[in-house]
Amino acid sequence: MPAVAAARAPEVTLRGSQTAIPCLFMRGGTSRGPFFDARLLPADPDRRDAVLLAALGSPDPRQIDGIGGAHPLTSKIGMVRPSTQAGIDLEWTFAQVQPDGDTVDTSANCGNMLAAVLPFAVETGMVVPAGDRTTARVLTRNTGMVAEITVATPADPSGAPHITYEGAARIDGVPGTAAPVEIAFLDTAGSVTGALLPTGRARDTVEAPGLGPVDVTLIDNGQPLVIVEAARLGATGYESPDGIDADQALKARVEALRLVCGKAMGLGDVSERNYPKMTLVAPPRDGGTLSTRSLIPRVCHRSIGVLAAVTAATACVIEGTVARDVAAGVPGAEPTVSVEHPSGEFSVTLGLDPADPQRVTRSALLRTARLLMAGDLLVPRSVWDPTPTRQEKHA
Repeated sequence: MPAVAAARAPEVTLRGSQTAIPCLFMRGGTSRGPFFDARLLPADPDRRDAVLLAALGSPDPRQIDGIGGAHPLTSKIGMVRPSTQAGIDLEWTFAQVQPDGDTVDTSANCGNMLAAVLPFAVETGMVVPAGDRTTARVLTRNTGMVAEITVATPADPSGAPHITYEGAARIDGVPGTAAPVEIAFLDTAGSVTGALLPTGRARDTVEAPGLGPVDVTLIDNGQPLVIVEAARLGATGYESPDGIDADQALKARVEALRLVCGKAMGLGDVSERNYPKMTLVAPPRDGGTLSTRSLIPRVCHRSIGVLAAVTAATACVIEGTVARDVAAGVPGAEPTVSVEHPSGEFSVTLGLDPADPQRVTRSALLRTARLLMAGDLLVPRSVWDPTPTRQEKHA
């Protein structure tokens, strides 16, 4: 395992009328956003959230006064710290901000942004590489999920190992190639709902306003997901994201179903939550296992989220699910499920319990990440003035 450094990152400073917070701006998978040393942010959650909203420029559809990208996929934040728990190297908290929203959601997870956690830790000195490949065990504080992440850390000309972003790995939804980030999710069932199948069934029939009875699979293997056949909602499952975003009637049907399914999953009123995500499925048409269109939750994903792909892939191997009905064959004791999405496909290799082939124990996949910018992120001092508490030891 790598050495985890205890030294703090550079301190938060003042720059005129603004507060300067050390930050790395990173792409993780098909998402991007600022990453912070969590120990440098305000300990009070409300103050922290105010800082994060100001950093991204929300609420504003264009996020013109911050570094958000005016889309949920580019309105994400990572907060990382060394762990004090046995067997865990790093802990991170994922935060989702909506461009025009005024809240910060830390209840869910993001497997794409997770791909940048270990690179961030190496870049900031939290983790000291241990050879040409460095593996760390990362705890997601949002959901309690643990993943093992491996990155390439070759030696530079002086012999010191460093994180590299150059490589031949390609993921759909990101141009070009990069160094691989290998992610192995351990037992992720029930990450938010407490059970792989929150209702105890592989298929439920729910009544949604204006839709009548609809067959759905309610499942959570790292991401609470509602899986519904696209044709049942008047779609094909092959639409472009822009086509779905422009179809207000379809989105209204999807949202009506989401609200009903949220209650059925034990999540209560989800009208202001970013989960469950909605996944419309159809038979594959490009040689994969399953075609998907994922809403997050009211905007169509340009590809598919990592944990949504893991959960959709899991549904393909469980008998009786809506996904299983339309999926192509899923062979083997350790199947690789190819999840088609608008930008290409996403392969997930599942480890199944030999004693119970319907139980997934491990999900392995490949992502890439890249450091885009390093420096200080500035927020108004009226949002956070760290002067009175700069010596505070944040929890």
